Amino acid sequence: NNTLRQNNMGDSSYSFSLTTFSRTGKLLQIEYALNAVANGRTALGICAKNGVVIATDKKLASNLVETSQVNKLEAVNDKGSTGMVYAGLGPDYRVLVRKARKNAQKYVRMYEEDVPVSIMTKHAASVMQEYTQSGGVRPFGVSLLVAGLDYEEDGSTMVPRLYQVDPSGAYFGWKATAIGKNYVHAKNFLEKRFQEDMELEDAIHTALLTLREGFEGEMTSSNIEVGVVSLEDPVFRVLTQAEVQDYLDEAT
Repeated sequence: NNTLRQNNMGDSSYSFSLTTFSRTGKLLQIEYALNAVANGRTALGICAKNGVVIATDKKLASNLVETSQVNKLEAVNDKGSTGMVYAGLGPDYRVLVRKARKNAQKYVRMYEEDVPVSIMTKHAASVMQEYTQSGGVRPFGVSLLVAGLDYEEDGSTMVPRLYQVDPSGAYFGWKATAIGKNYVHAKNFLEKRFQEDMELEDAIHTALLTLREGFEGEMTSSNIEVGVVSLEDPVFRVLTQAEVQDYLDEAT
């Protein structure tokens, strides 16, 4: 017990330093950044056979807020296949989206083709990692889900991909995952529902069912957002409220 108490006291003395490891080998500011993510609104993604869907709860604190001005899903570039959603601190996300868009434009100018989602993800992860190793900054208080299309290893065909990037700069490829509030329940729900041969339409329905599981109050087309990209239509787009309403009507 004494050892445990000493370890806890030792850890707390490092909790305000980003660049110093605690005695137990942790960077505590990164753990606190993950707490900020876990307090954010739920977001989730599903990688289907022919496309990817990402969806999020964007319920607002007051019904006086103009919902059309609040966007949690963002396309990285015009006519590009990559889109992002976050859980955590909105202003931090805005910085990452701006950097991602600059990087995408550089890639398009250099190679004259759309940037693959894996390259976008690695760039976002590198930016986030830099902010864990520099003095005078703090980690980004967001995790990202990045959806898009990528080349197969042989470089001949495109395939849908879904990635998650955390405040530490770590990134992972997922078949389906969730971040933010209730992410544990949402992941459990996705594990039961996910199928390898799932089509994009089924994935959209599953995404809405998963969001509804932990949703506080009534889920409507104005308090959620859904974005998709598919092999047939290789441009990431956010569904209109009318399209989202159609899916919600089908699900009831």
